[in-house]
Amino acid sequence: METKKEPAPVLHNRIAVLRAERALSRQELAAALGVNYQTIGYLERGEYNPSLELAFRLSDLFRLPIEAIFSRQPMKPLSEELYRR
Repeated sequence: METKKEPAPVLHNRIAVLRAERALSRQELAAALGVNYQTIGYLERGEYNPSLELAFRLSDLFRLPIEAIFSRQPMKPLSEELYRR
């Protein structure tokens, strides 16, 4: 009997915005994290969920809590969250 493997839940993130704010290319961010630059693209597009270790490295690099970078719910624009509009 085969069991169906359910897909991993979608994990939304702000990596592209945070990277752009810091004027980092995907290659630069990947080098800082010790991953392949393609991994950054997969993360930004939501095609890959990071390991817990990688999530903590992103948190340390951006100096933000993990929940400010990742969410199970679609993320509101930062301006909306900051100014509650």
